[in-house]
Parts: sequence; structure tokens; C-alpha cells
Amino acid sequence: MPARGQFPLICQSVKITKVIEIQNTWIRTLKNLFTVGVFVYICFALVSDKLYQRKEPLISSVHTKVKGIAEVREEILENGIKKEVQRVFDPADYTFLFQGNSFFVMTNFLKTEGQKQGLCPEHPSRRTLCSSDRNCKKGWMDPQSKGIQTGRCIVYKGNQKTCEVSAWCPTEATEEAPRPALLTSAENFTVLIKNNIDFPGHNYTTRNILPDLNISCTFHKTQNPLCPIFRLGDIFRETGDNFSEMAIQGGIMGIEIYWDCNLDSWSHHCRPKYSFRRLDDRTTNDSSYMSPRSPGYNFRYAKYYKENNVEKRTLMKVFGIRFDILVFGTGGKLDLIQLIVYIGSTLSYFGLATVFIDFLINTYSSKCCRSHVYPHCKCCECCAVNEYYYTKKCESIVEPKPTLKYVSFVDELHLRRVDQQLLGRSLQDVKGEKVPRPLMDFTDLSRLPLSLQDPTSILGQPEQIQLLNAEATPRPGNSPGWCQCGNCLPSQLPERRRSLEELCCRKKPGDCITTSEPFRKLILSRRVLQFLLLYQEPLLVLDVESANSRLRHCAYRCYTTWRFGSQDLADFGILPSCCRWRIRREFPKSDGQYSGFKSPY
Repeated sequence: MPARGQFPLICQSVKITKVIEIQNTWIRTLKNLFTVGVFVYICFALVSDKLYQRKEPLISSVHTKVKGIAEVREEILENGIKKEVQRVFDPADYTFLFQGNSFFVMTNFLKTEGQKQGLCPEHPSRRTLCSSDRNCKKGWMDPQSKGIQTGRCIVYKGNQKTCEVSAWCPTEATEEAPRPALLTSAENFTVLIKNNIDFPGHNYTTRNILPDLNISCTFHKTQNPLCPIFRLGDIFRETGDNFSEMAIQGGIMGIEIYWDCNLDSWSHHCRPKYSFRRLDDRTTNDSSYMSPRSPGYNFRYAKYYKENNVEKRTLMKVFGIRFDILVFGTGGKLDLIQLIVYIGSTLSYFGLATVFIDFLINTYSSKCCRSHVYPHCKCCECCAVNEYYYTKKCESIVEPKPTLKYVSFVDELHLRRVDQQLLGRSLQDVKGEKVPRPLMDFTDLSRLPLSLQDPTSILGQPEQIQLLNAEATPRPGNSPGWCQCGNCLPSQLPERRRSLEELCCRKKPGDCITTSEPFRKLILSRRVLQFLLLYQEPLLVLDVESANSRLRHCAYRCYTTWRFGSQDLADFGILPSCCRWRIRREFPKSDGQYSGFKSPY
């Protein structure tokens, strides 16, 4: 447990923020409008995007059923004679189920019947054509070949020879898919999609088949958007594709089911939204059989059987449409923690109004706006007001360092900032950087003795005060060359520090500031200086030995505070030689040796 005396230290560490209130109707109205706009946007986003809810992704399962009958006319070889037959395809013939949420509908096919294991010529191609056995290599296997070469070159058809292979014979002939597609009536097939979803975190389960579903319905984007039965031709019409063209080579189609569920009891809504998207590359025109860029979708499978105890098979290369069912979405429900987090994260948006107002003030307070090119322009008057706001709000400071010095001349309205590292001559001759003089704070004058108040004026007699003469006056012959007032003395410091005391109170010739009434009453008045010392340290004892030292340094501080305005600048202010020696004569040191200026940092 901390000691009792530690509590004041803890309380002293608390810091608060200073707020500046601008009493301006136009700026206040603009800020209020900006704040209201931010508030409206936050409320709109909160309600429209349901940001007060905790969102959770769904878990989904899909089951499909395809229905439809297709009539196919195909040619078969019977006893060496080609014969056209008519066959009826049902879902068991043209539907293939894949792993995952996908199914395949056959729309076209190529058939190679009566294949059996044996030796036969390879189908002609650039790699299999030959003229003699030297062109064939025994045991060689090409990944794109139909078998293993035996090393013999035999006749394929007519004068055409190819390498003999051990394979399923006869080998598959490389042919283009039939045009038009054999199952063009697949456009009228329908598919029923059963989709069950679950939100474990919200303990909610539902499905896309509603209790009052009409089983004879067909999906329509506007008239029946919730029906889970889809006609294949309608799916392609939604994507802008032609089913008859795509049925020739096949392709991949995506069926998207999007669930955006609001699980709050007062506004419950959880219904699927269906959309369609073609997923294969429709832009390629390369239809080469061997090209990996060839369009469409196809695969092979075989039907095996025995004939006269010889195993045979019928090879099928099928083309068709693969349908990928993509289910995604979220379910949201009111969550107080989520609401509090959203409110807390959006409170900072209201600070944008202040940032916006600051931006306007800073923009119109720039140097180009403060220029006096058009002194009678109303825009410049507005800029002057903004500049006043900016001055009250912002304060520019320079990083304190021992080499930084400030100089004040009585005949200039601004200060000069110089860097001691750049000095190679006296301060009097250095131009330096011009710095605006801080505004005077006259509140401290009320703490001075009553004797400094204005005496009672006598009627009929004008008030007079001693003024400094701005015109050049003759200088004494013993004053240094850099002196402009005639009261400066040479420095007693070493040569490397001598330039710091080679400074006059004036930039141009004229009366010395030490002859002015404010200097006499504020800087040289023993009573005023004693009052200030006691004001700062009531129990101070001014003995004979330390009195002049304390009064002298207090006079130095009074002069820098008076001429430099800001306490920060006063710490780096350099006293002119005339003022320094005038104060030293008023409050001398017994041995006459003075240390000169010392930086507080």
C-alpha cells in the first residue's frame, strides 16, 4: 500500500487537453453540417450493412437430381455394314456424379466399339507415321500414344504405314466432336438442387426447399426466383451463352447460391439467391486435339464385356457440361459486443470535422494569402481572420540548442535568430533569420508596485513621455565601431566568445534604449526588482554581498522578457552591450569581473 505522501505526486501526473473555441457563425455552421453528415453516414452504414451483428460463415451440403429424356441417332457397324439406329438416353446414360458439389451432363460423344487386347497399327499422326522398321523403336512408349511399339512398321490403310503397337485394338481414331451435338435436347433437361445450410454459432439450420414449394415450378429470375428446379437452357440464357454451341465441345458452368441471412427475430430473413457464371475459358479459339489450350470439357470411360470368352470393351469419349455448385454467404445476429466495438471505432470519425476546419484555417492562412499584393481585397481580410485563429491554435518552436541565439533591436519590429556556429564576426553585423515578435502579455505588470501606476493627470496640462530619437546622433570617440547608440563598451570576454557581446541596442544610429523611461522604471528600479525577487521567493534574505548579484541577474531577466516577449526566447536572448554595462553600473560586482552570457541548455 503506497504511503500517504505519495498521493499528491500521483494527482500531479494527470494531464488534460486544452480546447480552443472559435466564436464564428460561419465556421460553427460548417462544422455542425460536417458533423451531422458524418453522423448520418455512420447510422446509415450501421443499419444498411447490419454492422451491429456478429457474422458467421455457413456450412453447406448439396444434393442434385437431373431429369430428362434424349433421342440420339447414331451409326453402328453390323456385319461390316454401317447402320443408323435410334437410341433413347435417360439420366443413367448421360449423368455422372463427381466428388464435391459438382455433376456432369453429357451432350456429345465419340464411340470406339469392339476393342480387345492385341497388336495393331497406331492411328496416323506426326509421331506414328513410318516408312520402315527403322522408324519404330521396340518398347518405346509415348504418353500420348495408344500403346507400346513393337518395332515393326505395318500398313494402316492404303499406302499409309504406322508403327505397330500392343494396345486395345483397334485404336481410338482421333476425330472431331460431331456437329451438331448428339444430345442437343439436353437443353430441356432439368436439375433439382437440394441445399442444406447450418450456422453452428447461431444454432440455426435451414434448406433451400420451402415447405410450400410447387414441385412443378421452374426457376425464373423475376417470376420464380426461389424455385430450386433449373432448366439447363435457362441457365445458359442467364449467362448470355449459346447452349447448342457449348454442347459440342463441352464446358464448365457455375451455379452460385448466396445466403445473406438476418437471424434477428424482429426482421428474420434467410432465403437463397441464385446466380450463374461460366467458369471455363470462352475466349480461346485453339481447337487442336493435342493442344492443352483447347476449349471445352471431356473425358473417357470404357464399358467392358466378354464375347466368346474374349474380354472386350467399348471406349467412350464424352463431351458435356460440368456444373459446379458454389454455396457461400453469412448469417448475422445482434451482438452487444459487436455493437459497442462499432460505436467505439466510429467515435473518431467525429474528429474529422475538427480536422476539416483546421485544414481550411491552415490553407487560407498560408503565405500566399498573407501577402499584401491586394491590400483592399475582402478575401485577404478573411485570410487575416483565419491567420489570427491559426496563431492562437498553433505555436512554432525551434529545437533548443546551445548555439541558438536571439537578437532584438529597438528600431525593428521583429526579432532575429542566429546560430552561433555560423558566427565569424560580431552579432551586430549578422543578418540572421527574421522571427515575428510574440504578442506582449501585460498581465504581469499588475504585480508591480503601485508607484509605477500613472500619476493623476492635471486638467489643462498635456501628458508627456520621453521618446527615443530615431535620427542619428553624434557618437563618442571611444565607442566601438559596431556601436550605433554611443553607449556600448568593448567586451572583456576571450576572443573566441567576444562576438557574443559585440551587439548594440539599435541596428541604425539613434538614441540608446537605456535612456528611455521604460528601461529606467522596469529594468533599473531597485524597488521593482526587489519586489519581483520577493514575489518569487517571499523568504528571500537580500544581504549586502548577494544583493547586487541577485538584482543584476533579475534586471537581465526583466530586459530579455520585455524585449523578447516569450520566456522560451528570453532564455536565448542576448543583451546589447549598452544595456549590459548600464545594468552593471547600477548593480556592480565588487571585483569588476563578469562571466558574460551562459546558455541555460
